[in-house]
Amino acid sequence: MVFDSWTAFFHMGNYGVYVWSAYGLGALALVGLGLDTLISRRKELNKLKKRYIRESKS
Repeated sequence: MVFDSWTAFFHMGNYGVYVWSAYGLGALALVGLGLDTLISRRKELNKLKKRYIRESKS
């Protein structure tokens, strides 16, 4: 598909709203999954550190 201008590219034959919102929601989901993974990893590492400290004192 060839577009005459950047405006035509962003409008995509009046389907631009649907196309770009789908890309936006997909990107938002990926960012959310990445953040969730980082937060979960940090929590698990903290639990392991506390467990290690607790068990090393025994």
